[in-house]
Amino acid sequence: MRRAARLVLSLPYLALAAAQQPDVVNPDSAVLKEFNRRVSDYVKVHKDAQSAVHRLKPTGSQQAIKEHEHQFAERIRAARQGAAQGNIFAPEIAQEFRRLVSVTMRGPQAARIRRSFESAAPVHLRTLRVDSAYPSTVPLQSTPPSLLLNLPPLPPQVEYRVAGHSLVLRDTEANLVVDFIPNAIP
Repeated sequence: MRRAARLVLSLPYLALAAAQQPDVVNPDSAVLKEFNRRVSDYVKVHKDAQSAVHRLKPTGSQQAIKEHEHQFAERIRAARQGAAQGNIFAPEIAQEFRRLVSVTMRGPQAARIRRSFESAAPVHLRTLRVDSAYPSTVPLQSTPPSLLLNLPPLPPQVEYRVAGHSLVLRDTEANLVVDFIPNAIP
């Protein structure tokens, strides 16, 4: 009887604790499964383009590296003709990402994330376009790990970047803007 009474008394505290837990990525959600499927489809395009471009031998030549990156990016663009903002971050996916970022930016790590953004060189791109090169003159500001922890993990071919208030999905090898969410970062 005492055990049952303790359980009944502790239920409000458990409910309060659960309510205070931050929302985290639910990898089983249909929206995030769709995001993962779209990213996987992009990675297939990436790998197909990679196999069509000669393999870059180790070199110290900036020109050779840039030429390889350019050829690789051109193959991806050709395979993704008509790609536009929202092809990966469809409206319902973008909405979920904005929610996840918002929850993170209100959570216990919010102050640390804001300090991280403030201490880094600000990244402002005049215009973001899908399949455009991420400008080499713009720093690749690292995304704070505490923010990344609340976003779905990515394969090594792509990464999240923050540019101004946008969350960018960037191809790490072809240096392309794969997709982006405007106004994702408050």
